Amino acid sequence: MSVVGAVEVAGLTKRYGRIEALRGVDLAVAHGRVYGLLGPNGAGKSTLIRALVGSLRPTSGSVRVLGMEPTAHRAELRERIGYMPQGPALYDNLSAHDNVKFFGGAHHMPDLAERVREVLDFTELADRAGDLVYTYSGGMKRRVSLACALVHRPDVLFLDEPTAAVDPALRARFWLAFRDLAARGATLFISTHLMDEAMLCDEVAVLRQGRVIAADTPVRLLQRGRTRLIVRTGDNELEYTIGGRPEDLAAALQAYGLAPDVRSVEVRGDTLESVVLDLVAAEDDQ
Repeated sequence: MSVVGAVEVAGLTKRYGRIEALRGVDLAVAHGRVYGLLGPNGAGKSTLIRALVGSLRPTSGSVRVLGMEPTAHRAELRERIGYMPQGPALYDNLSAHDNVKFFGGAHHMPDLAERVREVLDFTELADRAGDLVYTYSGGMKRRVSLACALVHRPDVLFLDEPTAAVDPALRARFWLAFRDLAARGATLFISTHLMDEAMLCDEVAVLRQGRVIAADTPVRLLQRGRTRLIVRTGDNELEYTIGGRPEDLAAALQAYGLAPDVRSVEVRGDTLESVVLDLVAAEDDQ
């Protein structure tokens, strides 16, 4: 018997008049994975997520989330998924606590009060839970949106640009929370246009103009790229363009005396995000 994946999409299209927002999307996401959907603004990421959560009907193709078609089983599916839209969908004249309580109440949870406290602690909002949302910064509103999406313990969580317009420290805390949720068994489907976040996912799909142009693990996607190798000897400088695999680097260095039995050489540099976080941490320690 075949195992039903968390998300299964085949030949998905969506047209708005002459505009084709999705053009035959195929992808599959296993349970308990952090899956990244990458691409520039306008690539179709938000349209795809809206199709997955059942807020729009595709033009053609098939969509299954937890084995269910989102528009046909909308009520049943909504009990098992969480959705954090790109723009905060909150009640500004309510507090963070009351926003989370309202969204949790829609699921008729017996332990609602306890669960509201849990997600407010989880998103580091407990200290200002009673403040009205309109007094919050953009980053704090993102945290309230995440708490609202988490309150009913969803099996699959759809996050549309969750780290947009937040500072690097808050982004790092968000990703720690995402990995913790996956470790507990949840599946996360995360849309982003930030390529450095790809390395934090188990698998990624790259969307361009409504098409998936690549889907693989982050490491294997990076190995599709090219590497610049610069060798300086005395006053000479030679530059080579090689493949992105460790084996490519070893082959290039053998011309400079690397032992032939060394099969691969790998160079790993810090990401810009890690450098910025280290600088922030150093400032905090002063």
